[in-house]
Amino acid sequence: MSTPMKLAILSDIHANIWALEAVLADIKKQGVDLIVNAGDILSGPLEPAATADLLMPLQLPTIRGNHERQLLACEQQAGHPSDQFAFEHTTQAQRDWIKELPGTLVISDEVFMCHGTPASDLVYFLEQVDRHGCRMAAAADIETRATGITHSLIICGHTHKPRAYAISGARVVVNPGSVGLQAYDDDQPYFHTIENGSPHARYAICEQSAHGWNVMHLNIGYDHHKAAATALKNGRSDWATWLSTGRV
Repeated sequence: MSTPMKLAILSDIHANIWALEAVLADIKKQGVDLIVNAGDILSGPLEPAATADLLMPLQLPTIRGNHERQLLACEQQAGHPSDQFAFEHTTQAQRDWIKELPGTLVISDEVFMCHGTPASDLVYFLEQVDRHGCRMAAAADIETRATGITHSLIICGHTHKPRAYAISGARVVVNPGSVGLQAYDDDQPYFHTIENGSPHARYAICEQSAHGWNVMHLNIGYDHHKAAATALKNGRSDWATWLSTGRV
């Protein structure tokens, strides 16, 4: 094993500057070697420009999520309200920053990062969606999604659902959960909801040990009332509920 690493993993910030500030403050206490960001950074009816201003100087290893792609597509035609809001409330320099982000990233010989799966920014890695809703994916499906990725730590995001899942080859797939949004609903491929049950900002710390990766999921309190009020002011009562409660 190479020199052990201790990583802080962010994902799905969704322009929630207040949650991001609280998480970064907590990370400062943790003695990590590196902070990485698994995408879906600016889309949402909150503070996309301020979020970009905070992150860009940090130069964290960062990938784009589906919402980066969708935000940039708003240049051609109006998009989903969350993406359109972010497009209209960011600068060209900020959009150029996300345009240059890779879709996947090899952090080290041991660490690989994607947003959804290695092959798609829209497919859930550890969850399955069907007409009955969303649940943990079948073991065979998770193994298939990890095909060809030999790194011992595979980072994903996208679903906002904190999970650590062991797969063959002494590998673990870790979703840190969402920094900025603890519940949502979606109608693709079938209507389903994600609920974490509280407004806490989520992130994860992964540290190598003699027995593989230790994974710690952290739930950080922050001023979610301010985030919810901002969403409501910007015409998104759905987001206000999700931010206030972690429920749909």
